[in-house]
Amino acid sequence: MVMRKRLGMITPSSNSVLEPVTSAMLHGVADVTAHFSRFRVTEIALDAAALSQFDASVMLPAADLLADAKVDAIAWNGTSASWLGIGRDRNLCEAITARTGVPATTSTLACIDAARALGAKRVGLVSPYTDDVQRRIAEVWTEEGIAPRAERHLGLRDNFSFGEVAPATIAGMIRAVAAEGSDAIVILCTNLDGAALAASLERELDIAVLDSVAVTLWRTLSLAGGDIAALAEWGRIFQTMSAIK
Repeated sequence: MVMRKRLGMITPSSNSVLEPVTSAMLHGVADVTAHFSRFRVTEIALDAAALSQFDASVMLPAADLLADAKVDAIAWNGTSASWLGIGRDRNLCEAITARTGVPATTSTLACIDAARALGAKRVGLVSPYTDDVQRRIAEVWTEEGIAPRAERHLGLRDNFSFGEVAPATIAGMIRAVAAEGSDAIVILCTNLDGAALAASLERELDIAVLDSVAVTLWRTLSLAGGDIAALAEWGRIFQTMSAIK
């Protein structure tokens, strides 16, 4: 008998994209369900108030609630470590597992894992963030050994507004970054509606397109022991058996 896989997603409160997109991706996939727990996030910036939104003390209770649903893996479905530092996410995952006994990942860690699993050497970034946040992201990713080759960003701060960006705008940013020689492009924000663009743009541009929502699902399902190939229509990352264990 196939065992049902339950995936827990810790979700920014003002995010309007990741829940419906994750649910759409799992539509028709047997025995896999996603479950969501929110905490307050309203803006992305580098000032103290904005950074304090991501303190582990407010994120861990959300993980506790997901554990009540007997989930098989938990993800912080947000990219905050991309400007706060990768160590923040590694520590968060350790804390989640220590409290709940459930394996954990994050969107930033999943994106890095995906780029490495695909052997990407020239990674580009697409985001909605402000200039200073985007510069900090480049620094953090470079420290992790993935120096962004090219990027485009929208200069937005209000987290809700990210979810209002038209897919055509996101596709244009991806094409612009691809033109500068990237072999993989990360849509770095779980409130940008880019997952449905990935497969078609991969065919058009002959590069990997790694949407944060899709890649978080890829990594979380892998941690839960699920069949990532069931999502192969959503892009190259679901067609690789190199998911990091």
